[in-house]
Amino acid sequence: MPLRRAMPMRRGGGLIGTAARTAVIAGTASAVGGRVRNRQYTKAAQAQADAEAQAAPPVAAAPPPPPPAPAPATGGSDVVAELKQLAELHSAGALTDEQFEAAKAKLLA
Repeated sequence: MPLRRAMPMRRGGGLIGTAARTAVIAGTASAVGGRVRNRQYTKAAQAQADAEAQAAPPVAAAPPPPPPAPAPATGGSDVVAELKQLAELHSAGALTDEQFEAAKAKLLA
């Protein structure tokens, strides 16, 4: 009787086993890739927020503009009219003696 060769056993379970291994490897690669992508996105967002915080100097409020200077007296009649108005306010009690004297000195200066 002739010797028969024994049929070798397949390792890995054939086509279905190969497909299953491929699915596991692909799923693992996808999960790892997703975690890496999320980590990189988080780092990039944090770096961008840090850069914006350092680049933007604190906004300081602009000082209010100074009040307009009183118009210089061009003629004597304007000063006289203002002095009369101050005297009326003083006599009506709207201005104290100190306020009246200060306003008068300012007009005459």
